[in-house]
Amino acid sequence: MGKKSVQEWADDVVKNDEIDRYLDSGKDFIDHEAIESHLSQNQNPDKIKIRDIIQKSLSIQRLDPDETAALLHVRDKELREEMAAAALEVKRKVYDNRIVIFAPLYCSNVCVNNCLYCGFRKDNTHEKRRVLTPDEVRKEAQALVKMGHKRLIAVYGEHPLSDADYMAETIKAIYEVNEKTRKGTGSIRRVNVNAAPLSIEDFKKLWKAGIGTFQVFQETYHRPTYQKMHPTGPKSDYRWRLYTHHRAMEAGIDDVAIGALFGLYRWRYDVMGLLYHAIDLEEKFDGIGPHTVSFPRLMPADNAPYSEHTEHLVSDDDFKHLVTVLRLSIPYTGMIITARERPELRKEVIKLGCTQTDASTRIGLGAYSEQYDRQEKDRQQFVLGDTRELDDVVRELAELGMISSFCTAGYRCGRTGDKIMGLLKCGTEGKFCKLNAVLTFREWLDDFSSPETQKIGEALIKKEIDEIHKDPFFANNPLLKEFEEYYTRVSGGERDLFL
Repeated sequence: MGKKSVQEWADDVVKNDEIDRYLDSGKDFIDHEAIESHLSQNQNPDKIKIRDIIQKSLSIQRLDPDETAALLHVRDKELREEMAAAALEVKRKVYDNRIVIFAPLYCSNVCVNNCLYCGFRKDNTHEKRRVLTPDEVRKEAQALVKMGHKRLIAVYGEHPLSDADYMAETIKAIYEVNEKTRKGTGSIRRVNVNAAPLSIEDFKKLWKAGIGTFQVFQETYHRPTYQKMHPTGPKSDYRWRLYTHHRAMEAGIDDVAIGALFGLYRWRYDVMGLLYHAIDLEEKFDGIGPHTVSFPRLMPADNAPYSEHTEHLVSDDDFKHLVTVLRLSIPYTGMIITARERPELRKEVIKLGCTQTDASTRIGLGAYSEQYDRQEKDRQQFVLGDTRELDDVVRELAELGMISSFCTAGYRCGRTGDKIMGLLKCGTEGKFCKLNAVLTFREWLDDFSSPETQKIGEALIKKEIDEIHKDPFFANNPLLKEFEEYYTRVSGGERDLFL
């Protein structure tokens, strides 16, 4: 039998039996009528109800659809401020004050889909197409390690040239990188993946290759809009995408990441969709919800007119509110704010309970290791809002009193899936987060920081260590002695010690 054409490959992507097994009486978990009902019935919530909902979130309990819908309709300035303060408190309870740092690495931009808002869409003849070789991926990873990164998210277009076998090969290439730093050595310790939906068989290939989290966004949960935005290609199948995370979990990948692209449809509706997604994952997989939730806004993309002419653009104020609601609604999950947003807005949104952000971001193919204009539209998926270097982002976070974490410990210690969910909900994981954040921040300051950032960082580390010693959780806890030993060893140049 001859090799499949690209179209034949695309036509064979969707496996209906791997959708049907997760349906309930033939229905998926997005109930349009129920979502609209929750939203319409909670348009004028009273203050007492909202404050009761806030208290529930502060006890690290996931909210139900009616409670979330009520929060979405809060317009009172005082209540919004209370919600924002509670969102940050929830984040500190669950994750302490650390912000995990990562970088995206785009490996391919060939695609069989035709998303109306995306620069990678099949019919965009302006785009310069490319699939990085494993050696080129390795060079990109080397450049990122030299910047100070230890965690990446590898990004792929949907195409037979960048299928699951290619993804596995590039993941292996990234993990092979090891570079000398000022005081020690550096490597990429965790490779997450953002890619199109895969079959269970293909997900097993990524699991074997050592994938961290698998991330895919539903884009919008509103079916008619979804169909309009994705007219052709495997991505046009709403349910194939909707159950991506279920298949990944069945294949053994117990850290999955959901998200919506805000601006395609009404933002309140898609927040509800994310909540419904989290609920169904919890119900199907013994309480294991999404590891992270993302909430990118639609940004201009080359030769993709819809990206600039949507009727559903989300204002900055509404964006900050939806982030607040997501933090309160799914309090245990990580939340990612990216370089799509302007630096000044990103700074504000981080204070609403975000746990991860990217830095020194370049989204063109080969953009880290080659000469490249970071706003060169025909080599990237959309236009970035924040192109600052890692040192600048780390310094700003330190000025806010937040420690940049390069930790990947939980994944290598087995704190994933049901194990991490339990630890997150009771606040224990945040204790490990704090210790490992200090260890990895010590590494980063010694190996990569500028003198200005070093000075601010040293003061922050002292404050963090003081808090650790005063925390009753660590009194007579063997973790404290082990942490102190590791801190001394890391300060002396030893690397990749974790608890």
